[in-house]
Amino acid sequence: QVHLVESGGGLVQPGDSLRLSCAASGRTFSSYIMGWFRQAPGKEREFVAGIRWSGDNAYYANSVKGRFTISSDNAENTVYLQMNSLKPEDTAVYYCTAARSRGISELVQSYPYWGQGTQVTVSS
Repeated sequence: QVHLVESGGGLVQPGDSLRLSCAASGRTFSSYIMGWFRQAPGKEREFVAGIRWSGDNAYYANSVKGRFTISSDNAENTVYLQMNSLKPEDTAVYYCTAARSRGISELVQSYPYWGQGTQVTVSS
């Protein structure tokens, strides 16, 4: 069983940056993939970025490529999402997720473990 807690959300202006953190606890994560999803009001939860716990094979949604960076710190049991050049359309609740898998998935149903979410609002 895995417990995930997100932090780092907030209210920022367009063009600003935020770094989200996901603290993980539970069993070992060597065989896990970690991901970030986001959900805006009235919309489906959508994939943002994914990474193996080992830190390789990072994968991004087209909407955030070149602006967001996902990374992992095994010593701290933490996954990060560095978000730069934020846009109003990035406004959403951001969720950290995990699954026991070797391949990164963009599907919500692939991930059995979820954090509670952290709000990111990008507005002038």
